[in-house]
Amino acid sequence: MDITLTSLEMEHSKLLSSKIATEITSLSGWMPFSRYMEMALYEPGMGYYSAGAHKLGAGGDFTTAPELSPLFGAAVASTILPILEGLKAQGLPSQILEFGAGTGKLAESILNRLNELGFTLDSYDISEISPDLAQRQQARLNQLTTELNCSTKCSWLSALPKNFKGVILANEVIDAIPCDAIIYQSGFWYWHGVSFMDNQFIWKSGKPVEQALLPESLLTGSFSEGYITELHAQANAWISQIANQLDIGLFLTFDYGFPESEYYHSQRLGGTLMAHHRHHAIQDPFHLPGLCDLTTHVEWSQIARNALMENVDDVFLTNQAAFLLDAGIGDIALEIGDPSNPETFLPISNSLQKLLSEAEMGELFKAFAFSKNLNALLPGYVLEDLPGLRGRNRL
Repeated sequence: MDITLTSLEMEHSKLLSSKIATEITSLSGWMPFSRYMEMALYEPGMGYYSAGAHKLGAGGDFTTAPELSPLFGAAVASTILPILEGLKAQGLPSQILEFGAGTGKLAESILNRLNELGFTLDSYDISEISPDLAQRQQARLNQLTTELNCSTKCSWLSALPKNFKGVILANEVIDAIPCDAIIYQSGFWYWHGVSFMDNQFIWKSGKPVEQALLPESLLTGSFSEGYITELHAQANAWISQIANQLDIGLFLTFDYGFPESEYYHSQRLGGTLMAHHRHHAIQDPFHLPGLCDLTTHVEWSQIARNALMENVDDVFLTNQAAFLLDAGIGDIALEIGDPSNPETFLPISNSLQKLLSEAEMGELFKAFAFSKNLNALLPGYVLEDLPGLRGRNRL
């Protein structure tokens, strides 16, 4: 892998590495991996999402579904439109809150599609921790609302609103929430943390993991010596908070991951942690801190259980392909393109292939949703009546 770094990039990564190493020393030589991941991604002014590096698209480190095609956002609009119409029918503001909105492409695609369908959204709020991405979102959405001449108010929030009524969206957010690594040794699970030796970060086992923190699959399964996996306390706490503060409406997220039985499969020996840099997948999570994205797959079963503990109506999990097809992405593609014109339809067809193919994003990426007090908004409606969520529930 040949990646040429500028002197500024090298200095940036060295400064963050030094800061992390200093904290490891202050912690007697051992740091939980979740703290390392938090600093690598979110350390103010230095972490991957807190500094000004270009992250998304062809020149960035990874490409998301909304970046591939506006069809993705148009399909999402089909799912959430009944909720938004229900809000208006009840005399409530029609509003969307998106976490981690990237470059703003998903918001742009949704607002464009709602405009095409003759629906005017009251507000589109965004919670974004990356200052440079927030600036790109503001520029894109301010231009869009001017072009559409619509009254939708776009705002950037620093905290989750309480008793939120509306739609909450998150695309590839949960995978970037810091997780902890654990390792199986001599019949017990131990925290797998980070030490600093010979001027480099290394893995180092810590104390035994409290049994109450281990999912059933790890307590009852059979695992080989040195098996490594992850625990997701922060992601589960985040979903609990979202479910608690959603008063009426829908939560919908997209991310790569597996249900518990697949996530903690005995053959998944090395866990799911991965770094990304300039469209390269890197196995070493300690590679170029501050310059690489760090992600882990989502364990959907515990995410669903945590949501249910906050009294949501129901939870739903399907793969991205099934969601998009049920939401009508094929019909939307035919609306905007003519299959008899290869010049214009070939790019549409190529993006559909990437979004839907099992070998691309169609199977690995999942759509997860829950509703809360949906019947008060849409009498007689259940979660699985919504377009995109009418197929087989994989939970």
